[in-house]
Amino acid sequence: MYWVTPRHLAGDDDALAERIGDSLADLGWCMWPTARHTLLYVSPDGLRCTEWVLAAYPFELGGLPVAWQLSARSHAASVMTAWNAYFTAGVPHEALADLLVAIDSHKTPDVGFAGPEAVLNALCARDWVGDLDRPRTTAVDPGFSCSVSLEMLPSLIEDADPRPDLVGWQAWADPVPGAPYLWCASFSASLPHDLVAAFASSLASPVPVPRRTVPESAEGRLTVVRRS
Repeated sequence: MYWVTPRHLAGDDDALAERIGDSLADLGWCMWPTARHTLLYVSPDGLRCTEWVLAAYPFELGGLPVAWQLSARSHAASVMTAWNAYFTAGVPHEALADLLVAIDSHKTPDVGFAGPEAVLNALCARDWVGDLDRPRTTAVDPGFSCSVSLEMLPSLIEDADPRPDLVGWQAWADPVPGAPYLWCASFSASLPHDLVAAFASSLASPVPVPRRTVPESAEGRLTVVRRS
């Protein structure tokens, strides 16, 4: 077992489904397998749900298949989701778990009052820096291997707001420039900024994380703090 930093390059230890499933069970969410060979988890109040969709291969972000989809509704009987968030395999499960805790504790998961600066402030508090060209919308880690940015939404990102040309938070890690991304995440336009900030703060946390395996592309950029 290795304890490594930085978290954003640590990968998911090939256990993203299991780790997030355990976190959701601890939160009391119910789980059902679906006919599409996915796993659907729903919060006790019915307002929040997340689905392990890798087997269904719905679409890709940055050339990587989406593994988890998160969503929230304004009320349990609503057919339309207020917002959606999507994560590929390889995303550090600690950051996704901390986001789920924040979503679970949010009394109204479709409403937020913080502005986009909440996300950048959370990252800057962890010593990330504003992008030189877009300091008000983008922050990068000190090693320039991971970015969180307010961008035009990729295709297939669903949101309750039907207006075109919406922007939403995007995050990605590319430890080797020009090589495939390590992981990608996309948050639709209506997702409250304070929830994205919870993900960003956890992603940039300096606390070492345990891993049995580390991504090959990140090996030269990871620091092994200790072995156990």
